[in-house]
Amino acid sequence: MSLPAEAVDALQAFQDLPGWEQRARLLMQWGERLPVLNEVEMCDTNRVHGCESQVWLVGELKDGHWQFRANSDARLIRGLVALLLARVNGLSANELQQVDLADWFNQLGLGRQLSQSRSNGLNAVLQRMRELAA
Repeated sequence: MSLPAEAVDALQAFQDLPGWEQRARLLMQWGERLPVLNEVEMCDTNRVHGCESQVWLVGELKDGHWQFRANSDARLIRGLVALLLARVNGLSANELQQVDLADWFNQLGLGRQLSQSRSNGLNAVLQRMRELAA
């Protein structure tokens, strides 16, 4: 499966960085790029359960391709969610089912920095995306 253009950009940006400090800085910058969710969207219905931080997710199907928007109250999580959105936005429901979260973050060079709780939280976000797409 080919990667969305934004995912290719993310890979190039992160793979060029020598160490964790630079990746962490870039991760925060990616988090700042997330589109703002309004108060109505940041409701309990859109909250992803299974995350230690609060994460809200909304998805919409456009011409057979999913577009997700999300936000979090935690800066690092916002960055990780932004990278997840880069990987999944524009995919069909079927393609969404095939996304390998661990592989994606390993390709970005961020796999080692994902604690068990962060990994579980991101998996919960991906699971919620799959539920919305089902």
